[in-house]
Amino acid sequence: MQIHPRRAVVDGSVAETRLRGRVAVVTGAARGVGKALARRLSGAGMTVALLGREKETLFQAAAELSSESICIEVDVTDRAALARAAQRVGEQFGPASVVVANAGIAAGGPFSSCDPDLWRRVIEVNLVGAANTARAFLPQLARSRGYFLQIASTAAFGSAPMMSAYCASKSGAESFALALRGEVEPDGVTVGIAYLHWTGTDMVADLDLHPVLRALRANQPGPARRVHSPERVADWLTAGITRRSHQIYAPPWLRYCQPLRPLFPAVVGHIARREMRKLPLEELRSATGVMGDGGRADWNPTDGRTGAPLDGDRTTPPR
Repeated sequence: MQIHPRRAVVDGSVAETRLRGRVAVVTGAARGVGKALARRLSGAGMTVALLGREKETLFQAAAELSSESICIEVDVTDRAALARAAQRVGEQFGPASVVVANAGIAAGGPFSSCDPDLWRRVIEVNLVGAANTARAFLPQLARSRGYFLQIASTAAFGSAPMMSAYCASKSGAESFALALRGEVEPDGVTVGIAYLHWTGTDMVADLDLHPVLRALRANQPGPARRVHSPERVADWLTAGITRRSHQIYAPPWLRYCQPLRPLFPAVVGHIARREMRKLPLEELRSATGVMGDGGRADWNPTDGRTGAPLDGDRTTPPR
């Protein structure tokens, strides 16, 4: 997939020209940013494989696409299941040109009161799951000279108290992608990292349930507190995918924060300590647990996880 890297703005027609007819894989595609991005890539003419753990919502997301697609229920922490998913995509559509490691969950509250298994699960989904996704699809990306996009977060800029697993996982995912970039460049594969800020997902909505996390967001400057819709974020991601960008910022002004990153841990820590002194001990110790409907579906699964195509109408035809 040869895409020119330099362009200030990529409009819909340019994205359609450069992406049409190629194959995209999006993990965590059942809802939120993953769902919006799958719809955006489909609108640009890509065949889309939607991977996730929620059968019904995957089907609902696929029903909104304008191009051919397939839904595969898979747990990104299951390497064997991801390998089967990659094989299915390759056999049915050909090698993927774009793979987006978007699947992620979060848990809030003090480290000491967080369920150890839940804490580990956040790391496994957000970090190990991203690596598993890359491992499963890198052979296809090498054949297509494609693009791997790691969805990271501004949580990698400055770790927030009460979000230790999420911040650790997103920092790790960023470092993984940076290391991978140098390894696969000789194969013609480009690795991008997307830094997402406040996005209007159910996970972010649950963040305000904890007083410290709510205060941290409230103390940010006005523009930094703004919540962007998944659809708007998907537009920024699609533009970056089209350019094969090494970094994608959502919103774009975040790029100007990169030089300031050494300052962020101290700033975040100062605000957090100030707000924590204002709160009763019982509130500080409160845990929100897993955040968002997607995270709860992952943490409390009800269906078997096989990595096989879903029962029923497995592939949707182009519309």
